[in-house]
Amino acid sequence: MAVSFLRHEVSDLCLGKPALRSLSISATVADAVEALRISEDNFISVWDCNHHSKSLAGDQCRCVGKLCMVDVICYLSKDDNLSSPSAALKAPVSEILTKIPGTVMHVDPSCRPQVNQLPKTKLLTLFHSLLQAIDLILQGNQNLVVPIQSGLSGTSRRKQFPKSTNYMTTTTNHNGQEFCWLTQEDVIRFLLSSIGVFSPMPALSIDTLGIINTTDILAINYHSPASSAVQLISQSLEQQTSVAVVDMDDVLIGEISPFTLACCDESVAAVIATLSCGELMDYIDCGGPPEHLIKIVTERLKERKLQGALENYSSATNASANLGSSSSSSSSDEESSGSLNSTKLRSAGRFSRSNSYSARMVRRSEAIVCHPKSSLVAVMIQAIAHRVNYVWVIEDDYNLVGIVTFSGMLEVFREHLETMI
Repeated sequence: MAVSFLRHEVSDLCLGKPALRSLSISATVADAVEALRISEDNFISVWDCNHHSKSLAGDQCRCVGKLCMVDVICYLSKDDNLSSPSAALKAPVSEILTKIPGTVMHVDPSCRPQVNQLPKTKLLTLFHSLLQAIDLILQGNQNLVVPIQSGLSGTSRRKQFPKSTNYMTTTTNHNGQEFCWLTQEDVIRFLLSSIGVFSPMPALSIDTLGIINTTDILAINYHSPASSAVQLISQSLEQQTSVAVVDMDDVLIGEISPFTLACCDESVAAVIATLSCGELMDYIDCGGPPEHLIKIVTERLKERKLQGALENYSSATNASANLGSSSSSSSSDEESSGSLNSTKLRSAGRFSRSNSYSARMVRRSEAIVCHPKSSLVAVMIQAIAHRVNYVWVIEDDYNLVGIVTFSGMLEVFREHLETMI
């Protein structure tokens, strides 16, 4: 069973995944906003397909970044951009791409190493197996771009995953090849599907395994200005974690999750500039922002004379209200089948990006938690069930102890895999 497990290659983890939607590196921030609004995915890939570029070898397109609405929101939250959001939106999309090297890496899954040829030390070259994918992620390459290996023709795939009518969000196709993301979640899901191979390790507690991170916790006080959390939000997006919101006694109250913010629109930049962290949690909650918070944001933007931000925010608020009004005429059959009701649709900055609510999983601001004695497999299941890459660790009194991440889990599995080679 272990030998069979080790023979898996990277492409095995991408079966059934849709092709990436792409945005040109020559696009603007406004183009990225429009692409994200119409996309059914929270992320889009940014590609450099300038075949005359000296940075590219030959005639090859390369993915150079990954964007979501959180990147846009953090960018527009800067003081200069709040004063003139229209000018900020005209900036090249490269302005909001992370400057951390190695965040995105292409992986060629065509080679499948022989089991007896797998090295027993840290991999220094790419042989593109499951082991190499784990090593790449642990080295900081959070987003692996993998060619899709499929028996479907290009025409069949386009029928299965229809192409957007917007020219900025075409399916990435180079010389007949499409690509998909390989993420930490994909690897953890795969490991969970073969969890018996690692017995009895998965039954041990996260405390025993030593994977509770107690030092590098991103946390902020409930009453702190939300603007002071922008840097932490950016860091949590890069680390694929979240920002814990705590009280003066370090009791965990909730979180500001990039995954939740990614379902908002760019008008939330004005919200971050005017509300506290606690108020921001209420605003982006899946129930929609309370009316009194919408009024507070409007009043504070007026007080600070941020006319550009005020106009954008008012426009988003009115658009959401109109969307909610039109949705109120939908049939009860549609509501009973799970479509979003008008109360949620009316909210400013929420759910106004796409009419396809069912295509998105939206979480509340309540933190996902476990205890130090929780088993590894239980925490894995918990994280995957809530579509997060982490779980907060708390004591019985809700005091924050630390965080368990997919990266920490992968380190444990990687060590175990060494014994299987």
